[in-house]
This record gives sequence, C-alpha cells and structure tokens, in this order.
Amino acid sequence: MTIITKLAILGTLAASVAGQTAITVNVSTQYQHIDGFGFSQAFGRAKEFQNAGSTTQKTALDYLFSTTTGAGFSIIRNRIGSGGSGDSIEPNSPGSPSSSPTYVWDDDDSGQLWFTEQAVSYGVKTIYADAWSAPGFMKTSGSESTSGYLLLVKYVQLYASAGYNITHLGFLNEPDYQVSYSQMQISSNAQEAISFIPVLYNTVKSAGLSVELTCCDAVGWAMQGTYTTALVNAGSTQYLDVITSHSYSADATSPLSQTPLRKWNTEGGPSTAFMTTWYSNGGTSEGFTWANKIAVAMVNAQLSAYLFWEGFEIQQSQSGSHLVDALDGTNPTPSGIFWAFAMWSRYIRPGAHRVATTGTISSVIIGAFQNSDGSVVVVFTNSGTSSQSAKVSFSGFTSGSASAWVTNQGSTFATTSATLSGGAVTVAVPARGVVTVKLVAGDSGTTPSTTTTLATSTVTTT
Repeated sequence: MTIITKLAILGTLAASVAGQTAITVNVSTQYQHIDGFGFSQAFGRAKEFQNAGSTTQKTALDYLFSTTTGAGFSIIRNRIGSGGSGDSIEPNSPGSPSSSPTYVWDDDDSGQLWFTEQAVSYGVKTIYADAWSAPGFMKTSGSESTSGYLLLVKYVQLYASAGYNITHLGFLNEPDYQVSYSQMQISSNAQEAISFIPVLYNTVKSAGLSVELTCCDAVGWAMQGTYTTALVNAGSTQYLDVITSHSYSADATSPLSQTPLRKWNTEGGPSTAFMTTWYSNGGTSEGFTWANKIAVAMVNAQLSAYLFWEGFEIQQSQSGSHLVDALDGTNPTPSGIFWAFAMWSRYIRPGAHRVATTGTISSVIIGAFQNSDGSVVVVFTNSGTSSQSAKVSFSGFTSGSASAWVTNQGSTFATTSATLSGGAVTVAVPARGVVTVKLVAGDSGTTPSTTTTLATSTVTTT
C-alpha cells in the first residue's frame, strides 16, 4: 500500500469521525410505558387464517409473532360481534332490561378464539376486545348497522372460561364515522360515552374482572383529542385506563396531554394496494412512509402502543391494509409496512419505557427505550436523502455488547455495523432508512432508579 493510499484512507476515516453526531441516551429519565405493537384479524380474517394450510399458517404466524425471525407483535385486537346468530353472543332481545339474557357461544368466535390461542402460544399477553356496535335491540335505532346511541362483560367471561384473559375492553369503534355495517355513534361532546363509562366500570368490577377499559377509537387523533378533553372535563377518565384512537383522518403527531392515561393507536392502514416496496416515491403503502409514521407517533406523540389494521390475509393484493399476504394462495409475503413495524416491535418489548435523548441529527427521529430486562434499544429513522452517522453515549447504563439492524431500499432487517468503544456505539443510518440498535448491559451495567415524566420530546423532520 502506497503512502498516498494510506493518507487517503486516513482522510476518509477522519471525515467519517468528524461527521458523527453526538447523541446521549439517559435511561434515568423515563417517558411513556410501552405496551407493545399489534394488529387485528377481525371480520372473518381469523377464520381465513385458521382454514389455511398448516405450512401457510406456521409461516405467517412466525412472521407476525416470532421475536427472532418475525416482527414479535405483542397485542391482538378482537372484534366483539354484534350481528345475528353466529356473530353476537346475545343475538336476541331478552324482552326487557330486567329479563335474563340468553347467551349463544360457539367456542369459535369467527376464528378469533383459535387466533387468540396461536398468539398466546407465542407469548402474547395483551388481548384487546373491542365492540364495533351493540346488538341492534340495545340501541335507539334498533339496528346493528344504523347509527344509534349506546348499550360487554359476558364476552370477557367466555374467553376466560376458555383459558384466555381479555386484558383491555372497548365499547366503541369509530363513533364519529357512519358506515353500512356494525357501528355506534356518539356526539362530539362524548355525552353518551360519559354516561355509559361508569356503568361499564361498575359492571366489570362487580363481575370481579381486572380488565382495563378504553375509549374511544375515533377515526383520527384530532377527533380523539376532542373526545378526550370532554372525558377529562367530565371526570370520566377516572374509570378508564387507556385512551384509544385510529389514524385514518389524522395521524398521532403530538401528545394528547389532557390526561396521563396511556395512549394507543388501535387501527390504521392505507387505502392503496399491498406492496413489498420500502421506498420509491413516498406512496401510502410503502414501508418507509409507515416507518416515519411510527417514529413520529412513538417519539413525538408518546404512544404506548401502535396497532395496524389486519395482520394476515390471502390473495388480497388490492388492499394494503394488512401486513402479510399469501399472494399466490400458499406462501406468506410480508409487506414493506410489516418491516417498518418489525424494526420497532421485535426488540422493544412490553414493559419497556421510552427514555430521554439529547442531541439531534438533521431529518432523523431518535427513539430510545429501556426494556424491563435492562437492555436498551435505540431506533433511528432517517427521512433525509443522505446517510447520517451517530455516536451514542449513555448515562446510567454501561453497555457490554451492541448489535444493529437496518432496513432501507435493498436491505430488510439486515445486520449492520455497530462499533462499541469507550462506552459509546457508532452507527450509520442510510437515507430513508431505519436502524435499530440493541445494547445489552455489561458487568458494570445497572438498571438505575428513574424519574418518570410526561414531558414532550419532539423531533422536527424535514
């Protein structure tokens, strides 16, 4: 090697070091608790999954729930049926509010009981049961599919008798949106919900159930903000555990700071076709589009959970609102959006907390989390057109090892370089790419006493 070549290499290395941005992760300051990431198999998709061939089933389940080769999703959302026979557990009116109801339970729940069993076998512990509507006879409209105003405990008990604990219970789904199928509406001041929430709370407690209650699964975060303000002003949040919303009409971009209750995005998805593309032109079904949505929601809006709409479907390429599709009828294929979620969900586990970071990188959102086992995960989402390099130091944590993975156009959850030296780790984040770094504590690593705060940590992207 010539002297000139050596000088050129040294010059490149010096430039690389000079281009590194110093970031500090302080695990002693905690922000929101993390419940996890998930999806639903409602409206017959669980039954479709159940009816698939065993090899197709296993491959799709591994993609969705494996923490070594898949996304490691940790939350499922089941629909509480409200239609006629075979859908609702109470399809017929008992005649009067004081009459004893007759429940109908088929030990199947449109395939959702089987699906719940599969998810639990992979370690899933969070099961969100949500009602799109009450049965028609319980509503002022008299119809499951017509807008009406409110009337869930038996469903939770039936799942418990089958050996599965519903952990979260919701009584609304998009109450600000009229559709031609099961629905319930509430007014913008949430008065109907405000009246019903104490009744549901007391019924749940009287039944001896420890299920957590949610509200209100609005179509988007702007309307959910309006509902949340109304709930807070009425004192209704004392009965609730989680504020829930969808992200169709408005994404989660800033905190709903009216209440310290945890916030979940419980549904979202594009209206465009299923795609495996990570990035081409910023389309609504592209992976990086959703990578940026998730980063903004988890860091800027301080979400505790993010759920997509559906998980697995078969030959439904016209829709991008599911994460995995057996496009040929047999072999499951993950979408680009699937890998956007996996960069967060595989290693940021339920029970983690987001922790503080200082330092910024142009066009990069940085989210740092400490798991309950003490490991630290840092996710870099670069929306810029050039690669960035970061040197990450730690306060209150000593790393013994570091591993990193990258997803961008051309790489899917691929191992990438993470250089650990002097207690700091150096990584490069490609343009329109996501890098996830997992650090395991060394011998001197500690899980420190912490300060929990709801202070906003907002990153502006360009």
